[in-house]
Amino acid sequence: MALVAAVGLLGGCAAEEGPVGVSPRETAVASLAASLELASPVHHVDRLAREPMLVEHPDGTLFVSGYGSQSPESSHPKQVPYLWRSGDGGASWERVDVGTAAEGAIGNSDVDLAVAGDGTLYFLTMGFDRDTGRGTHIAIGVSHDVGSQWSWTLLSETEYDDRPWVVVAPGGIAHVVWNDGGGVRHAVSSDQGRTWSERERIHSRGGSSHLAVGPEGELAVRISPLSASGNRYDEGVDLIVVSTDGGESWRKHAPPGAAKWPIGFEQFAELPRWVEPLAWDGAGRLYHLWGDRATLWLGRSADRGATWESWPIARDNDRIFFPYLVAAGPGELAASWFTGQGESLAVRLARVDASPEGGAAEPTVRASEPFQLDVWRAVDESFVRDTGGEYVALAFLSSGRLAAATPIQDPGRERFGFSLWLEAAP
Repeated sequence: MALVAAVGLLGGCAAEEGPVGVSPRETAVASLAASLELASPVHHVDRLAREPMLVEHPDGTLFVSGYGSQSPESSHPKQVPYLWRSGDGGASWERVDVGTAAEGAIGNSDVDLAVAGDGTLYFLTMGFDRDTGRGTHIAIGVSHDVGSQWSWTLLSETEYDDRPWVVVAPGGIAHVVWNDGGGVRHAVSSDQGRTWSERERIHSRGGSSHLAVGPEGELAVRISPLSASGNRYDEGVDLIVVSTDGGESWRKHAPPGAAKWPIGFEQFAELPRWVEPLAWDGAGRLYHLWGDRATLWLGRSADRGATWESWPIARDNDRIFFPYLVAAGPGELAASWFTGQGESLAVRLARVDASPEGGAAEPTVRASEPFQLDVWRAVDESFVRDTGGEYVALAFLSSGRLAAATPIQDPGRERFGFSLWLEAAP
């Protein structure tokens, strides 16, 4: 659930704190030259797509999904979720018919997308009651024909259901995690999403901050103290758990860093943390990205989360928060993050080379210039800048270019939709 809309981004930037146990050689910030060129974005004006997610189908079709209104009057848990498709590299978009509510296509909050190597497309949705501030369900839609037809499964209908994620392992097995205030839950499908079975809870407390799958089917889940749409805080729960047997068993590890978490809504404006992204690269190394005050940190583990190296890869004059991370080949990463607040609120995208085989002592970063989103929220009788969610989703495309999706939310001009940002062609 988008906590930002509830509390705003009004807090100041306190003094930064670095990770515990970082050696002196890891204290230098990697060069952050603004050398990542972005093409002019494509703006698709239609329905509001907050916190959009994007994937590329094996045939090159792009899909984007996000969630809509945050008003209780116009947003209800059993409305049909939004999905768009582009067959021309993102130049134009069409809305996808994902089915009806009676067929199980329901959801008005957090979404996720994943695609298998065989083209099976997964569309994960969450329901949220905006009157009570509680989650209502987790549902997943599956398409085997590039989004033309869909079948839906209701994975959970538990009060406080929250923040679902879906990934597909190289062998085609799909994994979904979410939380419900009583820990992190896990469902699996081994038949292209036709049937699902729920495993034992991954952890009995905490929230499903992020999920990542590796080249050999390794799984990693970031478990945070916040869960149930911010309604629960589990003191002392701050973990990265890893499975190497398809989720049958999990090993718990402490994450790199020691950044503080907000205790519910009261501290969220000062300490905006929610999604703490993980990614596995093509060599099976696990990465973690997090913001701590005015510094962006990258952690790398070569032993599946047991031990970590960490580097500050960006600094700002204001706070850095709401990061996102994806990986492709060995050491090939891409990151996004927000900086600033109010009129200075902006986004940056970056390519990161973190391969130890590259010979560099620390990761190298090529970042875009900061850019601002057309995202606003109403405050009294005016509008202020907003993030439109807790991350900016990224994807490496088959062309090798980096892509990102951001919301368009301009209630003053009644302009809603999403924007696609692509790395400039070589």
